[in-house]
Amino acid sequence: MAGALAPEAAFAQTSPTDAWIDDPRAAFAAGTSAYYSGDVQTALQALEAAAEGGHAVARWKLARMYAQGDGVAEDDARAFTYFSQIANAHAEDRPDTPRARFVANAFVAIAGYYNSGIGGVLSPDHTRSRQIFSYAASYFGDPDAQYHLGMMLLHGEGGDVDVRQAGRWLRLSALKGHVDAQLSLGELLYAGADGMRASPADGLKWLLIAGEFAVTPDEEQRVRNVQERYLALANTDLRARSLQMAEEWLTSPDGLAVLHARRAEEVASQ
Repeated sequence: MAGALAPEAAFAQTSPTDAWIDDPRAAFAAGTSAYYSGDVQTALQALEAAAEGGHAVARWKLARMYAQGDGVAEDDARAFTYFSQIANAHAEDRPDTPRARFVANAFVAIAGYYNSGIGGVLSPDHTRSRQIFSYAASYFGDPDAQYHLGMMLLHGEGGDVDVRQAGRWLRLSALKGHVDAQLSLGELLYAGADGMRASPADGLKWLLIAGEFAVTPDEEQRVRNVQERYLALANTDLRARSLQMAEEWLTSPDGLAVLHARRAEEVASQ
């Protein structure tokens, strides 16, 4: 037929977007490559194609971009939609799979949106927020979820106050190197509360440990402020005992493993 494209020409005219729709993994690879090379427009096209194909990490990356205004206009409603797609499709994924940390983070983000609300789109619902944090904390063992759940239990957000359970979740998060959990647990143990006996040495131990896990300037400043406040309250014996306890944990196999993992995350994020 006159004017018809030869097979080779027809193939050459196939757009990358068409190929991406049929191969979400290739689309995701192209999207991440474009993102890190600074080509945000191509990154969006490729990641959206991958997301339409059900690629969980592509959906997570798009959600983060819209949540943070990273190369796009900040849009919490779109971020919430992408995070929700991940949660709906992968809520029962095994927690030991490589994808699980992205799924857990999606649940944490959704819980955060329910906690704060999205103007004109989502009303705050602290009860729902607490339920979602609880799921991510218990099923996926996510340290961010464990920290936020602990704080909601401590302050009675979305349900009753439960200081004992708050301490349990904060400790689980602190043991995984979560700086804010270490600080909150340290303050809680130092002073005690209804349902929890004060343990100043153990509390100060966690405040000292937090100093080893702080990475960003903001974290380092928060840790210094809290440490200075409680060190000023402690006598010499208490400081010495807490320092010894902190050093024992930091040099234990568990402590070293968590510290090394934290350092690896720091390097990977640079």
